[in-house]
Amino acid sequence: MAKLIIVSNRLPVKLQEKDGKLTYTTSEGGLATGLGSIYKKQDNLWIGWPGMVIEDTGKQKIVIEDIRKDNMYPVFLTENEVKEFYEGFSNETLWPTFHYFSQYAIYEQNLWETYVEVNQKYCDEIVKHASPNDTIWVHDYQLLLLPSMLREKLPDATIGFFQHIPFPSYEVFRLLPWRKELLEGMLGADLVGFHTYDDMRHFLSSVNRIIGYGGMHGWINTGNRSLLVDSFPMGIDYDKYSEVAASEKVMKLEQQYRKNVGTENIIISIDRLDYSKGIPQRLQAFELFLEKYPEFHGKVTLVMLVVPSRDAVEKYKELKEEVDELVGRINGKYSDIHWNPIQYFYRSLPLEVLSAFYRMANVALVTPMRDGMNLVCKEYVASKLDQTGVLILSEMAGASKELSDALLINPNDINKMVSAMYEALTMPVEEQKVHMATMQDTLKRYNIHHWVGLFMDRLSYVKIKQMSLETSYLDDATFQEMSDSYELAGSRLIFLEYDGALTNYKAKPLMARPDEDLLELLENLSNNPKNRVVVISSREKANMEDWLGHLNLDIVAEHGVWLKQRGSGWKTMMSLMDDWKSDIRLILELYVDRTPGSFIEEKEYSLVWHYRRVETGLGELRARELVNHLNFLATNSNLQVLDGQMAVEIKAQEVNKGKATSHWLNMYPHEFVLAVGDDWGDEEIFKAMPRNAYTIKTGNSYSIAKYHLDGPGEVRDMLTKLVKQESKEIPPNAKMTG
Repeated sequence: MAKLIIVSNRLPVKLQEKDGKLTYTTSEGGLATGLGSIYKKQDNLWIGWPGMVIEDTGKQKIVIEDIRKDNMYPVFLTENEVKEFYEGFSNETLWPTFHYFSQYAIYEQNLWETYVEVNQKYCDEIVKHASPNDTIWVHDYQLLLLPSMLREKLPDATIGFFQHIPFPSYEVFRLLPWRKELLEGMLGADLVGFHTYDDMRHFLSSVNRIIGYGGMHGWINTGNRSLLVDSFPMGIDYDKYSEVAASEKVMKLEQQYRKNVGTENIIISIDRLDYSKGIPQRLQAFELFLEKYPEFHGKVTLVMLVVPSRDAVEKYKELKEEVDELVGRINGKYSDIHWNPIQYFYRSLPLEVLSAFYRMANVALVTPMRDGMNLVCKEYVASKLDQTGVLILSEMAGASKELSDALLINPNDINKMVSAMYEALTMPVEEQKVHMATMQDTLKRYNIHHWVGLFMDRLSYVKIKQMSLETSYLDDATFQEMSDSYELAGSRLIFLEYDGALTNYKAKPLMARPDEDLLELLENLSNNPKNRVVVISSREKANMEDWLGHLNLDIVAEHGVWLKQRGSGWKTMMSLMDDWKSDIRLILELYVDRTPGSFIEEKEYSLVWHYRRVETGLGELRARELVNHLNFLATNSNLQVLDGQMAVEIKAQEVNKGKATSHWLNMYPHEFVLAVGDDWGDEEIFKAMPRNAYTIKTGNSYSIAKYHLDGPGEVRDMLTKLVKQESKEIPPNAKMTG
């Protein structure tokens, strides 16, 4: 039976050893809460590091047995792996880069090598427990390489990946020396999820610019498979936080803390010690608030909780010292015998204490410089049972996209933060309730369980979509079935794409002239009185006339603009305008100027920018830029941009090969239909085909075609076999059908 395997750097329990005895503490984190009801079901499994280095094999066995009862399995890391993989590459290379603090990032090859080794270690452990049809959900930046490693070992598995921290813009991400490897690792997943659309957009841009894969509506085609990139804002367990806030214990704690603080207005600030959280900037803003609004002296207190984190690392040690100094300076400057403006706690506190803080706070100050989501602000809102209180929230937190009723501020704008504090502390209660009620309704609906269900449903959809695009290799048995159908049919329509299906792509378009073998094959195929052969191409009609006009076949040129039936001249399917070409040509000429080796091909109703002769990498980069540029221009026009084989073409929207092939399907009787194409432009042909048609794509990329062959050589062999099989039955003096 298929199962779900959840994989994260850490397990949802923390392992500790005291007096030789192992103890396990359940994590209170949002991920552990949201997935708790899933991983404990049936044979599901959560794999990750237990949070403690254990090298004794005897103790390792005990841990495995202890946590296996709760559907968990440990990945044991050495001291060096924790230092170089987790503390090193994950938190000193990826973390600062992804949070836009690239000046703090270190680029050391040995840390990268350990990161690769540990990702492989996770992969090896997963493979031991996974079956081919299992679903594997990988989490976060510590395991970016894992999806592709798993894909290699388990090609049929359903793999999801979710990143819980921001994904930076291309300009920042490309600073990483191992940028391509990291992206390729993530692309092993079937579904890649982020908290916000911005993160998704940045990822798609980096994939486009660095690897060269274009994306449409979040779908990325890698050549042999497709995957989806989407945004899924993570929620909290709303009921849990509201129930804890309503408990008698928390209400008693709130009364006690209010009495101890002693002021009527309380601002709460809760963060882990990290430079991405903007703690010093927040303190500076509070100091300026006290200076600007002296009427609040003795009437407002900032309760600041900072959770310890990596304070042995130099950058974090310096941050801790800066925070301590700021708190001391502000308290020293403004406090009196009855009042300290800041109540500062440097420790972790249990949920009930946090809930009491949330309840008593008039204002929550959540102002990270950059945050993937930030759940503190959501916990605050869920805990305000009387619906009073104001949330001041950084625009740079993912949660700001959902909680638009908060006072949104730029954390770099200290004056705006000060004015937001004043507005929050003076906001009428009725107005507070309106905003709080709206935010609570949002959080109730989009809670952690909704997030889990939405991601898993989307992952299932992606797998179904992939299966619908899978093609089977045209093996001997299938060919024989097709051959028998071909032989029995009294009338046949055969659609053949020229470039990529009948002949290989060439560096220069005019070098693709048909060789003698191809001409002979097409002649033999089209001279059969039962056959109607249609050769389809994106090329100009003049080329196709020159190369194939003497044969007894039909031709489609320029994606379907021009049609030629045997024995007659060229005609267009519709009246088209080409007045757009002059403006687009100027853009293409700019890219030719910037890209040595590229050139423009002009057709009657389309323009093509070719980069087949451009330096590898540069052509792909320029093509991605050009496609983005043209797509932007084509948004409100009747133009379509085609990202083809080493070429970018722009043409009228009405024209496509599917409409052209439909012309023949409607005009001529057919008991047998065969269509062969090679790229995404030919998908329109396959869509136009009747259900019983034999559709074949060259190359093993995803397609709605039923079958695939490896290249033009195999296509020619297949057609040659069909011709030879029937050649003995055709009378030499047979007349052609018209």
